[in-house]
Amino acid sequence: MYSAHTVICGAGILGLTIARELLKTGCDDVIIFDKEPALGKHASGRNSGVLHAGIYYDPGTLKAKMCLEGNRRMQAYCEERGLPLFKSGKVIVARTEDELDTLDELERRATANGGVVEMIDKQRLAEIEPNAFTVNRALYSPLTSVVDPKRILASMREELETSGKVRFFFDTRFTGTAGPNKVATSQGDIGYKLFINAAGAYSDKVAQAFGIAGDYRLLPFKGIYRVLKKPAADRIKGSIYPVPNIKNPFLGVHFTRSVHGDVYVGPTAIPAFGRENYGILKGLDHEVLNILFRDMRMFMENKKFRTIALEEPRKYFFKHFFNDAAKLVKEIAPEDMLPTAKAGIRPQLVNIKTSQLVMDFVIEEAENSVHILNSISPAFTSSMYFAELVVKEHVTAS
Repeated sequence: MYSAHTVICGAGILGLTIARELLKTGCDDVIIFDKEPALGKHASGRNSGVLHAGIYYDPGTLKAKMCLEGNRRMQAYCEERGLPLFKSGKVIVARTEDELDTLDELERRATANGGVVEMIDKQRLAEIEPNAFTVNRALYSPLTSVVDPKRILASMREELETSGKVRFFFDTRFTGTAGPNKVATSQGDIGYKLFINAAGAYSDKVAQAFGIAGDYRLLPFKGIYRVLKKPAADRIKGSIYPVPNIKNPFLGVHFTRSVHGDVYVGPTAIPAFGRENYGILKGLDHEVLNILFRDMRMFMENKKFRTIALEEPRKYFFKHFFNDAAKLVKEIAPEDMLPTAKAGIRPQLVNIKTSQLVMDFVIEEAENSVHILNSISPAFTSSMYFAELVVKEHVTAS
C-alpha cells in the first residue's frame, strides 16, 4: 500500500497549487493522483486561458474575494517562469439598451471587489477594439489577461517533482474509501493523514464517498467553440464579452485572442449528458439517465435553468451560434468562423433539494479530509490565492 502525509485527488490546477502551498508550510510528503494518463485532460487544460479580473462576482463571495488576487499571482508566476502571457484587456459590450443597467451593476461589483475598470464611450471602445459593437457605452477591464493553461500545469508539475517531496500517480482512479485514513484506487489503496478532494467534475462523488455533500450534484454543461480565420481574426485585438445574465453563472459566447494568436469564439453552456461529453455522443456514460432526470427536474422547478435549457442547445446549430456572436461586433461573416475540436465541460454544482444552481465555490470538511466543490470559473484564475486560503483555513487551522 502507498501512503503519504497528504494525498490529493485530482491533478488539475487546484491540486497542483494546493500542493505548492503545502510545501510552503513544511509538508514534505505529498501524493497527487489522477485517473488520466497526463495533466490537463479536462477543465484545467480545456479552458479559454482568460485570467478574469473580479468583475462579475457578488461582493462577499469566495469568487469575489479570490479572483483579482489570483489574477495578479498567476500573471506574476508566468512572468517569473517565462510562460506565455498576453495582457489583452477585455471589453464588455451591451447588445441592447436593456443591458445597460446590468453593465452599471458590473462596474459597481468590480469596484467593490477592488478591480480596475473604466466605463467607456463608443469612441474609446473603437480605440481599444475597433470591431466591437456596443449600445451607448461599454466596460473596459485592463487587467484581464490570457495565458496558456497547459504550459502552466506543466511548469507546476516540474516544480513539484523537482522538490522531491511530491509524487504523481497517473492512471489512478478513485474508487472509494477503504477504512480510516485510507482511500481505494484502481492502483491499490493509499493511506494518508490528510486527504484533499480536488477532483473537479467528480468532486461530488468523491465527497459523497466520505459521507458528506449529499444535497449536491454536479451537472455538466458543454462549451463548444469556433475559431476565426484571417483576416477576420486580425480585427479582434483582445477579448470581447457580452453583458451576461448575472442571475446565472455563465458569461455568454465571446471572442478571445489566445496567447498564440488564434481567436476563439465561444463557449456555449449547453446542458451535457456526461461529465466528459465533449462531442455529440462522445463521453456519454452510465449517468446519462440520472443527468436527464436532473435536467428535467431543474427545467420544471428552476426558471434560470429553464432559460439556459431552451436557449443554449440551439447553439449546436451554426446559425444560432453565429447570430449570438455577431451581435458583439460590427463586421463578421458566417464564412469567417471555422469549426474547431476545442470543447470543454463546466461541471456546475446543483443543490438537488432546492433545484438551485450554486453560484459560489464550496469547501466542505469531513474527518481528516477537505473537499473542494464547484471549482468552476474563475477557479483557474483564482487558484494560487484559493490554494493559500484552503491551506490556511482548512488544513493548518484544523
